[in-house]
Amino acid sequence: MTASSAGVSAEAIAHFRSLFQPLTHDGLTALAECYSDDVEFTDPLHHHVGRRAVMAYYRELMAEVSHCHFDFHQQHTQAERCFLEWTMHYAHPKVRSGRTLSVAGCSHLTWHDQRVCRHRDYYDVGEMLYEQLPLIGWAVRRIKQRL
Repeated sequence: MTASSAGVSAEAIAHFRSLFQPLTHDGLTALAECYSDDVEFTDPLHHHVGRRAVMAYYRELMAEVSHCHFDFHQQHTQAERCFLEWTMHYAHPKVRSGRTLSVAGCSHLTWHDQRVCRHRDYYDVGEMLYEQLPLIGWAVRRIKQRL
């Protein structure tokens, strides 16, 4: 039985998770090694195909935020698929005066040969971004209250 048919190893997942505690510019080289060359990354705001594109996204993200780290709460693994439930804590100098904000989310990872080949993040963009902006935030929060 090959590594890919046996599913993802606990060690590969633990290593991947560790690189987000915190997510730093210095850790991006190690993070790149966790992804396959043809990885497909999707979140509510972005879609990138290929390791180079995904890592360019992470570099851009790290240039913008003051800090970013993830607390992982639940992990469910079956064969080559893994679901990670998390809370992201981040600070951006232009959002809420650089205060640390938190947003809950989940990552669906598909692994092949102990590397992530698909990474899909689910989270509330309103909670993460829109609700944090002046004027727009007030309107989004008001709409959510009425629903």
